[in-house]
Amino acid sequence: MANTTEGRGLCVAPFLQLSKFPSQEGYLPGRFCAPVPSLGGTIECCLPCPVTSWIYSDSFHTTPKASNWLNVAGMVCTVSLIISFLALPVEKTSRHYLTVCFIVAVCILQLGFIIPLGARPEQCHDAITPNDMFSDLTCAFSGACLLVGGFAAISWGFLRSLSIHLQICWQVVPGPKIFWGSLFAGWGIPILFGSVALARTGVSYRFGDTCHINHDEALHAYWGPLLAFAAVSTILQFATLGYCIRVYIRALFQDDGKSQDSTGLPSYNGSVRTVTAKQAYRRVQKAVAVQWRGIVVVVIIIVNVVFLAVVFVSMDNTQQAVMQNFGKATPWLTCLVINGGDKNMCLDKVKGLAAPEPTVMAVLILMSLNGIWTLLFLGRASMIPAWIELIRSKFARKHDFVSVDARRYSANARPYEMITSPSQSAYTPKTPEAAVTSPSIGGDTIAVLSPQTPQEFFTRDAKYVSPTMSFSTPRPPSSGRFHGRGWDPSNTYARPWSPNTGKGGMI
Repeated sequence: MANTTEGRGLCVAPFLQLSKFPSQEGYLPGRFCAPVPSLGGTIECCLPCPVTSWIYSDSFHTTPKASNWLNVAGMVCTVSLIISFLALPVEKTSRHYLTVCFIVAVCILQLGFIIPLGARPEQCHDAITPNDMFSDLTCAFSGACLLVGGFAAISWGFLRSLSIHLQICWQVVPGPKIFWGSLFAGWGIPILFGSVALARTGVSYRFGDTCHINHDEALHAYWGPLLAFAAVSTILQFATLGYCIRVYIRALFQDDGKSQDSTGLPSYNGSVRTVTAKQAYRRVQKAVAVQWRGIVVVVIIIVNVVFLAVVFVSMDNTQQAVMQNFGKATPWLTCLVINGGDKNMCLDKVKGLAAPEPTVMAVLILMSLNGIWTLLFLGRASMIPAWIELIRSKFARKHDFVSVDARRYSANARPYEMITSPSQSAYTPKTPEAAVTSPSIGGDTIAVLSPQTPQEFFTRDAKYVSPTMSFSTPRPPSSGRFHGRGWDPSNTYARPWSPNTGKGGMI
């Protein structure tokens, strides 16, 4: 808290005289100055920078730092998700370009809170003037990440809500045109509005080490479009939810399509409509089962960003009202003068002049939890065993399988592994045993001789010896129809066969 004797001039403690600080750098509208009558005329007296140190209690300064460190934990969560999407197969992560881009947008938003941790910037350019993006490079980067990342999170949440709405309610499957259009809109619109906000409004240190958008034209240049996208996304979410409830109720109150007529037999006269309702319900159920995680995390982040927008818009309106009418701040300023700059004695008189301290603390903490929510809802339990399997495959030794019979045929393992052809003397195949001869039946025998070589098996003709009681004697094509065992047609009811005509008939 700056409070120098040289800059006090004719102002009473804790105020500093504006004319003592002629520098035109920094965010000049961020000074909190008021005209004060004196013996030498009206002078401008300003509160020392930063103003939040006079408005809020001493414990408030730990909240921005705590939120920054929470964003570090959130960044670890989101980066781990992105690495998992890149390294693991899609069946383990269920990655999608809408999910990946949404996580990248959250990472950019978190960078706005993480950059000041490493840079440790100075919030004030001088004793009464806060730094802005022109006087401090860290402020420019952190503010740009905050603006672009916040708008990108809302825009990708909107695109995800639109995609789910088209798939569930209109049965439209996104194709390549929607893919490229989503990429262009999802990143082009945030960059456009972020650039416009930086050019027309700018960012400065308003509270904490992170630069936030200034109040001049912030509603038209940034908060208005952001709230519009958030509102449309919310409408799509509720429309999709309403359609799901409608389909569920139709499937719940309709019968299974089987009604019985007066005969007691089932009838399917009204089954077409019932099947359609049940098919729609199953389709919606599958879509919701797959997309509910993304829906929940999108809703959470939209609520957080909208909450941040509402708080900042309220702060801007309050600040403008105080600047236009310093009479509202007179009791508080008088209390500071009477108590010699002891702000703790005057905190009860700050009400109505700035956003409540618990509200600002809640905004910072909720914004810091976005990365953790992203991991909890978009992460998959299947990623853990997938990572274990991937690490084992990279670092585990690969042992070739060698059979225990590898050395039975050769003392050298190379022939077994077919690196070189084994020699004929390396092993000798077992010769088939002697022929198996069937017992003799009535003097006839069946002899089956085992071939000694494969060539003999394919070249030798085997002689067929017909058994005595066999009825399957092979006949040449020229033999008669009734060669062998005959039969008497007179003993049966079959019609006799005439060899002359080849047809049955009386002889």
